Amino acid sequence: MRVAIGSDHAGFLLKEEVKAYLVKSGIEVEDFGTYSRESCDYPMIAQPVAEAVADGRFKFGILVCGTGIGVSMTANKVSGIRAALCHDTFSARMTRMHNDANVLTFGARVIGSGLALDIVDVFLKTDFEGGRHSKRVDQINRLDHGHCQCEK
Repeated sequence: MRVAIGSDHAGFLLKEEVKAYLVKSGIEVEDFGTYSRESCDYPMIAQPVAEAVADGRFKFGILVCGTGIGVSMTANKVSGIRAALCHDTFSARMTRMHNDANVLTFGARVIGSGLALDIVDVFLKTDFEGGRHSKRVDQINRLDHGHCQCEK
């Protein structure tokens, strides 16, 4: 499995912990920055991570900022991305099972490293259920192309 990871300055320390954990777990990780606690703009990190997932170079992306909101909003602007902001393991499990989310976001100012690692584990280990959820994910994906999400 290959994972793209990135953060802004607020999420830098937590991103580093998550990255080390993933590498120790045998997961291939590419760090898209930032590489310090120096102030930076989160869209400049979130966009390339999302694009790398959308074009198939990585199965998943993980993005961290202060709240997780800004990186989530940015990632979801990229066609093919279903980024989910998760601050608990239940949401991480359900967004994989029901939404086939491919980018996980969370906030370093919201959760601690122990919970973040648990969320990452659940997100990466949970499979998409398909079935009735496939129709809904297809409706989301059609919005990427400007089509109405609902069949009449």
